[in-house]
Amino acid sequence: MLTRRGFAGFASCAICSLTGFLATEAGAQTPPAATPGVKRKVLGQTEGPAPGYVTITAEVEIEPGVLVGRHTHPGIEAGYVLDGEIELPIEGQPTRVLKAGDAFQVPPGVPHAGSKSGTKPVRILSTYTVEKGKPLASPA
Repeated sequence: MLTRRGFAGFASCAICSLTGFLATEAGAQTPPAATPGVKRKVLGQTEGPAPGYVTITAEVEIEPGVLVGRHTHPGIEAGYVLDGEIELPIEGQPTRVLKAGDAFQVPPGVPHAGSKSGTKPVRILSTYTVEKGKPLASPA
């Protein structure tokens, strides 16, 4: 019999797997391999800006109709929409629809998600400045 707690854990892992936000260790603290509808390309990774942190820059492409599940990061995510449009709900803020040329920031530990509708993919340049040794993303 699956308890409520067990189901919550299973559901969280399933959501993370579907959206490509599998927990990774700091040594390999890069976005995970591509999942259906989401492609990630790490453009750079460097130590810092302070001891105990790593900065990762990645290009993310999300296909139309894909839902990125609620998750958090152990640091700041700063993004810039290169192409397309995406709906970005960030906890504590009004949901925004971002289009090419728009930028966003997600504070450390704040749950957020995303959904892509329309007929063309959205491309985002994201920079993560996160605590070293923690998963890049965790379900929320």
